[in-house]
Amino acid sequence: MATGRTHRPATRSRGIPEATVARLPLYLRALTALSERSVPTVSSEELAAAAGVNSAKLRKDFSYLGSYGTRGVGYDVEYLVYQISRELGLTQDWPVVIVGIGNLGAALANYGGFASRGFRVAALIDADPAMAGKPVAGIPVQHTDDLEKIIKDNGVSIGVIATPAGAAQQVCERLVAAGVTSILNFAPTVLSVPDGVDVRKVDLSIELQILAFHEQRKAGEEALALAEAEAVVEVSEESGKGPDGDVPAVMPA
Repeated sequence: MATGRTHRPATRSRGIPEATVARLPLYLRALTALSERSVPTVSSEELAAAAGVNSAKLRKDFSYLGSYGTRGVGYDVEYLVYQISRELGLTQDWPVVIVGIGNLGAALANYGGFASRGFRVAALIDADPAMAGKPVAGIPVQHTDDLEKIIKDNGVSIGVIATPAGAAQQVCERLVAAGVTSILNFAPTVLSVPDGVDVRKVDLSIELQILAFHEQRKAGEEALALAEAEAVVEVSEESGKGPDGDVPAVMPA
């Protein structure tokens, strides 16, 4: 069985822009849904709408993969699923370790989408001695003292950090020293890593703050629109009055 340590995705060597790489999982999710419904082909417009991008951007992204579709027919769904999966490195087994098995770590361990997307949770690791040996999602939790051995024995190159912020950097350094070259960070802190190590940060509080900004802006726009509407009504009422503020009498014909 292939592991994450022996095969790496070829996206960078092939010159695919990072922005395109970031959209490939969106396309794959939409295509997988189509495949599950036994849809054989899809147009660029339909797929772009399902992925939440514009069709011109989608066609440009697919051109980096060497896939241009067929005029009047569209894209072959199953082939695109395979092509994008291969480009993302999902046609092989990627062993992953999750460090920090609190509420969030346990929820990640129980997430059923890893296996169907090419990832295998190889180990769960926590610093609490009381957690050692306890099964979470059918996997016994192991202590952080054994982190380096766990990484080596499982050929792990992807680590997930779900620890408190104060412990994240130290965990990150140990993962990197043990050979992990890609990290998904859920801890609310910025990690410092050497060149050659990729970090993706997931911060739910930041995402919520961004949504709060948009909600506040929408509320402000609604208040402004209401104030403008009320001003128009007042002006309209004022324009129908006489010089002294009284409505002028209607002159007889």
